[in-house]
Amino acid sequence: MDFDLTDEQRMIVDTVRKFVTTELQPHEDTVEHLDEVPPDIAERIQRRAVEAGLYAANMPADLGGGGLDATAITLVERELGRTSYALQMLVARPSNILQACEGEQRDRYLMPAIRGERHDCLAMTEPGAGSDVRSMTTRAVRDGDDYVLNGTKHFISHADTSDFVVLFAATGTEQTPRGPKNLITAFLVDLDSPGLTVQRGSACVSHRGYHQCELVFDDCRIPAGQRLGEDGAGFDLMNQWLGASRLSVAATSVGRGHRVLETATRWAAERQQFGQPIGKFQGVGFQLADMATELDAAELLTLRAAAKLDSGDMTDQEAAMAKLFASEALGRITDRALQIFGGMGLMSELPIERFWRDARVERIWDGTSEIQRHIISRALLRPLGA
Repeated sequence: MDFDLTDEQRMIVDTVRKFVTTELQPHEDTVEHLDEVPPDIAERIQRRAVEAGLYAANMPADLGGGGLDATAITLVERELGRTSYALQMLVARPSNILQACEGEQRDRYLMPAIRGERHDCLAMTEPGAGSDVRSMTTRAVRDGDDYVLNGTKHFISHADTSDFVVLFAATGTEQTPRGPKNLITAFLVDLDSPGLTVQRGSACVSHRGYHQCELVFDDCRIPAGQRLGEDGAGFDLMNQWLGASRLSVAATSVGRGHRVLETATRWAAERQQFGQPIGKFQGVGFQLADMATELDAAELLTLRAAAKLDSGDMTDQEAAMAKLFASEALGRITDRALQIFGGMGLMSELPIERFWRDARVERIWDGTSEIQRHIISRALLRPLGA
């Protein structure tokens, strides 16, 4: 498999990297201090992202998006990963699941999201249903031409800056070899709908300014026309449109790993102890070597999965491997970098402690490391009947 970038891919990488360096990274300290992106800065970044042709790069060109394939999008995500989520998410990539919109849904949700006029978030996780999606208790009950929603979702990223949510709720049950399981259906719900309350969740150590929220549905009534896809087909929609989200986590982990390695390498070359740069000591130099090796391995796993997604051959196992290894490698890389910086690595005047904190969540969201290992091991055992 050839991983050499084409001229077009190099141009995409250069464009996004320059945008991240000039438009996003200068605001990191402000966001870290305020725990939010000031509205004027957010508006300017979004406007410039649209002007640069970077907005909705994952959406088809005939709909007004960038029309990039999975490999190119992975490269975009990698470069955006060099900064915090609060800032990189302003260069929006609307959820791919919105491509399932039909009829009026396209005019009300899909097209405005592509143009940057409306912003979406996804709601699956609940206080009692994290990795076990089918055990969710938020329910949608059909009542004439409407659905009535009741339940609570939490850990919903950037709901406080979104206009609508792609909600997954139980609409019935089905019998499976392991007993009854919920039938899941997807809905498009405006966040200002009567009966829906959006509130900030608890403060999180990772990615300040990128907030986790709680959505409470209390007899929230929505028209049946806001159902996304068929009744009971929400789980299929997740698998069809959201599988690539693991690649997004892998790619951003790789991008952040590059920035951390570059920062640690500069420090090791400039910091003098015992009359020489600390990088010349094996205790430091070997750590840099391990960081570089793991980062390359993570990148290759991620690009392989993206290439296979483009060819239609990517398996859940390959996406899980990329997400698992890249996110865990980032954790090891940031920890080694902090050790190389010593006591200064823990000081807030340097970005290392932020890189260290931010890295921790990557092993949890979009499927924990344990879930990824389950997917991988199941794929190995299934052909043997186990």
